[in-house]
Amino acid sequence: MPTKTPVKKTKKTAKKPVKKLVKKITQSDIEANFDRMQKSQDEAWAAIKETQQAHKETEKTLNKAMGDLSNTLGSMVEHILTLNLPQKFRKLGYSFTRIASYKYAEGVWAQIDGMLENGTQACAVEVKTTLKQMDIDDHIARMEKIRKYADEHGDTRQFMGAMAATITDLSTKNYALKKGLFVIEPSGEDVKVTKPETEPRVW
Repeated sequence: MPTKTPVKKTKKTAKKPVKKLVKKITQSDIEANFDRMQKSQDEAWAAIKETQQAHKETEKTLNKAMGDLSNTLGSMVEHILTLNLPQKFRKLGYSFTRIASYKYAEGVWAQIDGMLENGTQACAVEVKTTLKQMDIDDHIARMEKIRKYADEHGDTRQFMGAMAATITDLSTKNYALKKGLFVIEPSGEDVKVTKPETEPRVW
């Protein structure tokens, strides 16, 4: 039987450590990196400012468009709610001959959407899309200003107030009526005028 030849065991060759080459950072490299960072930051701020400016321009344009739309809708509401009011009030016993809009000045500022008038009486109509209690209180304060202006200018007519709105809830409507104001609101394809249960308040 043949004998096996012994195999010599050899030691594994140890790997020599590889020296990593570390690049020496110079002052020039630091300055170059700083310049790149500064440039990136400047570009970022420029982009932010440009975005902010674009947003402001968009907001300005949108606000103008909304304002124009609001004015247009307001004019439409005023026209619809004040159309044929002299005839409506005539059915309630008031002979107003015309309706006009006014802006009182000279220290007593008040703008009136519609003023029903005759020689002895007048009714100031405030028009809103949605009637709120705050609007009623504001109109009562406005009536005080109108009375003050009239007294200062020798106008002895009796002044009454009315609230007109396309949307009015029952609670707010009753509040206006209790304050002595007329309430004008849509009714089908027409408008109706509701008179206070007691006599309308006179200024």
